[in-house]
Amino acid sequence: MVATRTAVAVLGAGPAGLTVANLLRRAGIGCVLLETESRAFIEQRPRAGFIEEWAVRGLEQRGLGEQLVAKAPRHEKFEFRFAGRRREFRYGDVTGQRHFVYPQQLLVTDLVTQYTEAGGEAVFEVSDVALHDLTSDSPAVTFRTAEGEHRLDCDFVAGCDGARGVSQGYLPPETTVKSHHDYGIGWLALLAEAPPSADGALFGIHPRGFAAHMARTPTVTRFYLQTEPGETEADWPDERVWQELHARLTVPGGEIIDGELVEKRLLDMHNYVVEPMSHGRLHLAGESAHLVAPIAAKGMNLALHDAFLLSEAFEAHYAGDPAKLAGYSAACLPLIWQYQEFSLWLSDIFHHTATAGGNPFLARIAEARMRRLLGSPAAAAAFAELYIGKNADL
Repeated sequence: MVATRTAVAVLGAGPAGLTVANLLRRAGIGCVLLETESRAFIEQRPRAGFIEEWAVRGLEQRGLGEQLVAKAPRHEKFEFRFAGRRREFRYGDVTGQRHFVYPQQLLVTDLVTQYTEAGGEAVFEVSDVALHDLTSDSPAVTFRTAEGEHRLDCDFVAGCDGARGVSQGYLPPETTVKSHHDYGIGWLALLAEAPPSADGALFGIHPRGFAAHMARTPTVTRFYLQTEPGETEADWPDERVWQELHARLTVPGGEIIDGELVEKRLLDMHNYVVEPMSHGRLHLAGESAHLVAPIAAKGMNLALHDAFLLSEAFEAHYAGDPAKLAGYSAACLPLIWQYQEFSLWLSDIFHHTATAGGNPFLARIAEARMRRLLGSPAAAAAFAELYIGKNADL
């Protein structure tokens, strides 16, 4: 077994792990980044695309957002398609902030390039990852590569390896609470080789179920369709997909542009939060610690929020102040729960309007909420601030 040592072992090369690794390297704190997938895979894997302005400014202030700011389109409005009408919602006018549209794989590519070109150590395609002695002063990570077995001794482990990673499993069940919510529906996530049908997001609130359109690039568009529990991708041939997209999103003066579907993935819509996000020398960030369904486009933003706080806490620790690291979980959780609440509230509007197989009472309640949102400036202002995360600034 090859044994090496570093200050922080960072598990997972997603937005959270790569941000932590970059910021540690810039602060002169040793770290090694471990990732189970190949570099080529993480640089092309399509994921989230909306980044809130506070998160972009946080990356920019830390020297990590140059490409994003230079290239990403800005969105400051979206459109509800409700009751056969187009209703534009200009949240930028209310909040003064915008979304930056930058697919996650582009941010990952930027961050991994910055890290490795600056001499940061990253090991891809690792397997059999295990954590050891997390409550001691000398934790370690063991793993395997094509060259053999390795042991990485360290001061801390940053568990940024997502919902399917190993880190979450090392939180002791007797002191950990995992709160979970199941929406009881699915979303069919689609990528189409088609130009966007609008210059912002479209949210179709329809008796047949929710649908969404998200511009990604000038030639690629993300769509979502609400599905019934238990359905699979096989239940959604291309013809049915386009039929439902047109039914739920097309209104007079607003057509949807078809194209070749290049991705079709059924998402089980659920949320969870684990508390606390730390155990001994292990600190979780991103989807290792919490998952928020893509209803409100909050996942990547929360991952960056965690990464900023965790890297600052590590820097403070090595500067002689352990208080921030001890309080890391408590510092993260208020925004996590605020975004979870907003996601749940928005889901009630998006999904309960569906009458087929749904609850007619809840459908009418959702319609009432929608009318209030569109008719009350005060309700619109409160919604806009949560939608763009205006009070999450770091």
